[in-house]
Amino acid sequence: MRLHTFIAAAAVIVSGGAPSPAHALHQSRWQEIGKTSTGNIVYVDPRSIKTVNGIVHARIRVRFVTPVDAPEGKWMLSQHSPMFDCTKSLFANKESTYYSDAAGTKVIKHTVNAKPGFGPAIGGSMTQIALDYICKTKR
Repeated sequence: MRLHTFIAAAAVIVSGGAPSPAHALHQSRWQEIGKTSTGNIVYVDPRSIKTVNGIVHARIRVRFVTPVDAPEGKWMLSQHSPMFDCTKSLFANKESTYYSDAAGTKVIKHTVNAKPGFGPAIGGSMTQIALDYICKTKR
């Protein structure tokens, strides 16, 4: 067991079941930024937002309201590493990981784009939600 997991578990036991500050901090890593046109919840890791040469990099996560049937199994959650060109309203995705559990621990598909290409986001999609949020709050 990792030390921070042990400490968080011990704090829960000692405090009578209340979540520890360390546990609450871990849970708040992802900030909800909106919902897709199908109701899927889109999150961003605020600490991951960085701008390099005018391109904004971030990590986003999508929790599927209804699991998505895919050849690998059912997708419950996905995580992506997109890049955003806010001046042109374009995005490119560096990598994607799909999980079969809501906790994001069981990877069933992982793809890395060797040469990500920039393109427009589709209205109501996770990338449009992220583009709108990231480009309004870019750092």
